[in-house]
Amino acid sequence: QVQLVESGGGLVQPGGSLRLSCAASGFTFNSYAMSWVRQAPGKGREWVSGINSGGSSTVYADSVKGRFTISRDNAKNTLYLQMYSLKPEDTGVYYCVKELNGWPYGDIDYWGKGTLVTDSS
Repeated sequence: QVQLVESGGGLVQPGGSLRLSCAASGFTFNSYAMSWVRQAPGKGREWVSGINSGGSSTVYADSVKGRFTISRDNAKNTLYLQMYSLKPEDTGVYYCVKELNGWPYGDIDYWGKGTLVTDSS
């Protein structure tokens, strides 16, 4: 039922920019918080950012604060992650996440399949 499809990943140079998108379906999108989680090669999963159901409140991991911006378009059932000033350590698979309630507390309900971001050095 719930479907989360990430897109926008690719190869970028250090200091470059990239915008990820997540197309959501199968649930009432504007009732739930959404988040992004990433996994670097050979590493565990790291929570990156979250946004509340209405899009008025956002939160970021310290590692990306000031460089990444999370947003959502509830009319299009789409979540975004705009990434600037990319670093090699940003490399990894980025997952779109549906949270269990309307606030981004990190309570994961569903995961997407991920999109790969590679920052060369």
